[in-house]
Amino acid sequence: MKKTILIILALLLVICGGLVLSISMSPTKKLNEVKIAASKKPVILIVVDSLMTEPLQEALKEGKAPAFSFLTKNGDFYPEFISSYPTMSVTIDSTLLTGTYADRHKLPGLIWFKKDENRMISYGSGIREMWDNGIKHVAADSVIHLNESHLSKDVFTIHEELANAKMQSASINGLLYRGSIPQKLNVPKLLSFADLLPKELEVNGPMILSLGALSQYNPENDKYKYSWKRMGVNNDFTVNEMTYLIEQKKLPPFTLAYLPDADASIHKNGPTDSTAIEKADQAIQEMFGSFGSWEEAIQEVTWIVLGDSGQSSVKEKKEMGLIDLNDLLKGYTFWERGKENVQLAIAINERMAYIYLQDEQIPFTEVVDILKKDERIGFIAWSDQQTNHVVSASDKEFTFSPNGPYIDEYKQSWQLDGDMSILDIKPDEHGTILYHTYPDALARLHGALHSQEGKVIIVDAKPSYEFIEKHSHDHAGGGAHGSLHRVDSVVPLVIVGETERPPSNRLVDVKEWVIELLGGS
Repeated sequence: MKKTILIILALLLVICGGLVLSISMSPTKKLNEVKIAASKKPVILIVVDSLMTEPLQEALKEGKAPAFSFLTKNGDFYPEFISSYPTMSVTIDSTLLTGTYADRHKLPGLIWFKKDENRMISYGSGIREMWDNGIKHVAADSVIHLNESHLSKDVFTIHEELANAKMQSASINGLLYRGSIPQKLNVPKLLSFADLLPKELEVNGPMILSLGALSQYNPENDKYKYSWKRMGVNNDFTVNEMTYLIEQKKLPPFTLAYLPDADASIHKNGPTDSTAIEKADQAIQEMFGSFGSWEEAIQEVTWIVLGDSGQSSVKEKKEMGLIDLNDLLKGYTFWERGKENVQLAIAINERMAYIYLQDEQIPFTEVVDILKKDERIGFIAWSDQQTNHVVSASDKEFTFSPNGPYIDEYKQSWQLDGDMSILDIKPDEHGTILYHTYPDALARLHGALHSQEGKVIIVDAKPSYEFIEKHSHDHAGGGAHGSLHRVDSVVPLVIVGETERPPSNRLVDVKEWVIELLGGS
């Protein structure tokens, strides 16, 4: 009997192993069939997910980041670059690629509610959220719709603009990749068999598009794209694709490469996790190793390395650190898949959340008055289309809108009224509006408030707190981002190999700066 059970278990393990492998396997693209025009000095822009300034400086001081140390000694280090809002990867990536905030690129967050389809959009977060929104929906939204329809057609990505200027580009492991070149994604057979994705999938991308198991060039990268390695969306896969491009002399004028591993590590262990920086440093070392020497690497290529967002520690005790919006708004009915005629829908983006008034007869102030009783919330904001409103738990009120007599430090003009201290905004002796706790607060918050249709309230948490709802994953005892606060919003940027410096300390200005570096404008 025991032997029979062992045989059955062994067979089940073989079957499960075969299924797992079949999820991961897909054909390799032939790089030798891609013709790349020679360029004088290519630009490689590396985005390190959740790279933060203070832990990086600590790692440099302790000698734990030799590649970053080499870059900072041979280039320029900017410790306070300002991210997009909400500080979630897809919104940040959209800003980086298009040079616009969310009011123009229309990617509100990692999770948001699409009013015309009456459903929640998720690009992949916690298992419960993905299950609740439908695995098939999540797969299609993140692989197809994110680039093909959700990212506004009214803005152009850096890949599209470079293509218009007859310049080639590459995207390595970036979820946002829209370009002008038709590209085939190789969907693993089991995913198409399970009807999660179509058998054949054509998208528009840059000249070289690498995206884990869906699009791979290096034939030796198979071992890094198994399902337990996030289907290739990991540092090792990115590094192997990059070194292959360099060694095969297939670097286009511009390459955008993502190192995603630090994010999960910091979510689990908190913002002081130094191993995340050490692993990112090792990845950059391996890319440098594809050249004759590190010195040769910075002579031949312009390197830009930046973070996308910071993270705040979240209190370990869940009853203290987690703001449960279902509980806070328990007098209302909430959207769930299959439910009709509900009053509210909630989209959690970790330390910020969108609350949608599905019943448009509910006034903003009715919900806001409940929310502002919780002192863990930094501010609450909404828009009546003409004016943006901001309130706090202390009953302070503030309104703002574009195009007014007040000019901020980024030459943006605003109409302001009320208590500006809610967003810690202060004019200097010349009357210029300066930002402190919430960097570039007005433009970033305006962008999020006008990123989607319907009656929407934004709630933004103070440091150490995170929002949850019935289906959301939390990071109690670890780290989380999403908020407008500087702890989530300020990231480092290092550039080596160029004399033209960024026009400002904002990610929204990086796209046009890079295009100028390449001589494309």
